[in-house]
Amino acid sequence: MELFTRSLENVTSNFPDILSALDETETKDLIAEGEVVAINPTTKKYLPFQALMRRRRKYNIQQITSAYPVILNLFDLLYYNGLDKTHVPLFERRRILEEIFGTQKTSDRIILIDQIKVSRIEEIENYTEKALKNGCEGIMVKNPNSQYRAGAREWAWMKLKKEYSGEVTDSVDLVIVGALHGKGRRVGKYGALLLATYDAERDVFCTICKVGTGFTDNVLIDITDKLNKHIIKNKHSRVESGNTKMDTWFEPKIVLEILSPEITLSPVYTTAINRIKLGYGLALRFPKFTGKIREDKSAEDATTVKDIFEIYKKQLK
Repeated sequence: MELFTRSLENVTSNFPDILSALDETETKDLIAEGEVVAINPTTKKYLPFQALMRRRRKYNIQQITSAYPVILNLFDLLYYNGLDKTHVPLFERRRILEEIFGTQKTSDRIILIDQIKVSRIEEIENYTEKALKNGCEGIMVKNPNSQYRAGAREWAWMKLKKEYSGEVTDSVDLVIVGALHGKGRRVGKYGALLLATYDAERDVFCTICKVGTGFTDNVLIDITDKLNKHIIKNKHSRVESGNTKMDTWFEPKIVLEILSPEITLSPVYTTAINRIKLGYGLALRFPKFTGKIREDKSAEDATTVKDIFEIYKKQLK
């Protein structure tokens, strides 16, 4: 058995515990889709993506395996017993997976992802809330008759993520300090904005992410007009951006409200740089603009580096 990422990188050596569990299965002739996730060994709740990344190393594999236990959540089946299963309906692919891995047939390291059949929106909402409380990013809604189409969900598969619900994810207020020029429909406007937190102790702004989603055409025009009043030739002296290159730099003036499901370590951004790991700062994963420009806040009122650091620490508990 071997484990591959979606980009076909072989990561088998990073997960000897999962490999051992897979070797206990009765069949070796299958290709399945799943996700390895880090878990809290006491509560069994999922840990942030960054905890899983600590398993991606070349040395001291056994030591890190004990420190960061993981499980393999299985989603789907593509190939089994010499036959392509991608054209078989989802409910049948699930049945085969249950025959192979269901009801304690294998180690507790391999889990068939939980699923329910629903007929009402309220059932989806309740199930989503349950998934989020367990540390998931969201849920997948799938047509039980759907075939498996790699890279194409269309309307047969839909992802509902936590950042789509303002009741679930707290927002942060970040300062625009730079931008990349837009392409396609965004020609003449800015395509992605570089955002920063405020370090109150040093009176500087530290980068944390680039955001390009959540903008309507009208709002993007409005933001572009506002930013054009604050263009500067070079990066502002109070902005710490590492090696990040931007097409345009701005005075730190305009604050946006941003949603994100998770904070991760990053070698690119400078928020809380070196506080967790040498050469790494903190970044927002999948940031999305809420549509709200915080005109009631100055740049110095933005979310602070300390705030982000505290949120990150809470994720790991």
